Amino acid sequence: MARYVFITGGVVSSLGKGLASAALGALLQARGFSVRLRKLDPYLNVDPGTMSPFEHGEVFVTDDGAETDLDLGHYERFTGVPARNTDSISSGRVYSNVLEKERRGDYLGKTIQVVPHVTNEIKDFLHIGEDEVDFMLCEIGGTVGDIEGLPFFEAIRQFSHDKPRGECIFMHLTLLPYLAASGELKTKPTQHSVKELQSIGIAPDILVCRSEHLIPNKEREKIALFCNVRKDSVVAAYDLKSIYEAPLAYHKQGLDQAVLDAFNISPAPKPDLQIWNDVYDRIHTTDGEVNIAIVGKYTQLEDAYKSFKEALTHGGMANRVKVNVSWVDAEVFDSEDAAPYLEGFHAILVPGGFGERGTEGKIKAAEYARINKIPYFGICLGMQMAVIEAARNVVGMADAGSEEFDYEAGKKRFEPVVYHLKEWVQGNAKIKRKTDDDKGGTMRLGSYDATLTAGSKVAEIYGSLTIEERHRHRYEVDTKYRAQLEDAGLCFSGMSPDGKLPEIVEWSDHPWFIGVQFHPELKSKPFAPHPLFADFVRAAVDSSRLV
Repeated sequence: MARYVFITGGVVSSLGKGLASAALGALLQARGFSVRLRKLDPYLNVDPGTMSPFEHGEVFVTDDGAETDLDLGHYERFTGVPARNTDSISSGRVYSNVLEKERRGDYLGKTIQVVPHVTNEIKDFLHIGEDEVDFMLCEIGGTVGDIEGLPFFEAIRQFSHDKPRGECIFMHLTLLPYLAASGELKTKPTQHSVKELQSIGIAPDILVCRSEHLIPNKEREKIALFCNVRKDSVVAAYDLKSIYEAPLAYHKQGLDQAVLDAFNISPAPKPDLQIWNDVYDRIHTTDGEVNIAIVGKYTQLEDAYKSFKEALTHGGMANRVKVNVSWVDAEVFDSEDAAPYLEGFHAILVPGGFGERGTEGKIKAAEYARINKIPYFGICLGMQMAVIEAARNVVGMADAGSEEFDYEAGKKRFEPVVYHLKEWVQGNAKIKRKTDDDKGGTMRLGSYDATLTAGSKVAEIYGSLTIEERHRHRYEVDTKYRAQLEDAGLCFSGMSPDGKLPEIVEWSDHPWFIGVQFHPELKSKPFAPHPLFADFVRAAVDSSRLV
């Protein structure tokens, strides 16, 4: 039976609850325990799948096809435990489930209320898989006091009382601001946040205090006294140069020991931190650096491409080089020459996205990389733009484009080299979609197999002819143009097992030019870099030596 740690936050958002949760999971694993991490989000969207990247950041996709919060990416990267659709829930999903049950008559005509029906739905979610692991870490999105979060706080309060004593603890993250004028760390925001939490019936067992400065012993004692926690349960969370320092930093501050003490686990197993010591060494001991451009359309918010940046960092760690990432807005050179914006980079990555905006710039980025023999990595839409570039500029199809852009414009303008995917096979089932279907959850989502061409670059990189990768797309390269493109030198080196859907393309006469329809960045980890990212950074290193 799992022990539960509920992670909440106060004062301000973006304190690092997701990172703290992930780091704690890694530390508990280092002590020999099994863990699973979950995110409970108070927003009313059913999931983040239809939310703007500018609004919410990237959407993380699980093997089983759930579109989830980007914090699940942190959980996977730090623990290596693949997230599932049962690891993420929102208010929208909770209310949707409750209303579906009400319509079916499951509540036998009772008046439906937040308590107990909504809170019971949340508690049912928390119980899923509780017999599978030693620890269940559950992060509550938002901050204490948010009106939309109240049902979740009430649910975890009830849940902790439903469980036997000692099976649930609460960890609360707060801010300790530093006032330069007085030269002091101020504890009042933390005190008020804890008071707010206590007012709804939850008393924190552990406080994680985010601070830019060292927390003096006097302030630590004051926080412990006024917030009713033990002094050794006041854990400092200082700013770090890399998020991958977090497990070692939190261990040094005693977070994992505080959690085990709160559960009365004694003697505590000693941690094996060899993996994280190696990660730390690879971050701080590098042999050179490379400059890589991410040419995208959501570059104003780095969280929109969170997994891409982290996967490039992992690739750098695999090659012991520092990866300097520059965000390049594809719209800037939609109608200009791309060279002035891309010169000096050792490699170019074009990520996924939706809609026509910025796509002409992405096509020019692919052209620049192809002509100048610069390593190019196109992912999802980035692969599609590389195919369109090849069709236009090598095959000679001047009007090559995507059905997505015609649909968006409401008129026919392009020869659709990329078309709307209307049918595909998932396991033993055939999935069908229409262009005007609802947007949410209707894409080709989750993990699918692919077969690679023997002797291809990707087969060499993977060291296998069969792979399994995660997808999130509703448009696909049309195989009816395959012969023309391959005659021009663009090899379709990865296909779906039935041979109908292109998964990977590569230029046979290019040092490193690969486009993939799936999202390899979602499976990369600091201690297990994805092979495509590791080799892409290696190619960037080779490119840097030619400059």
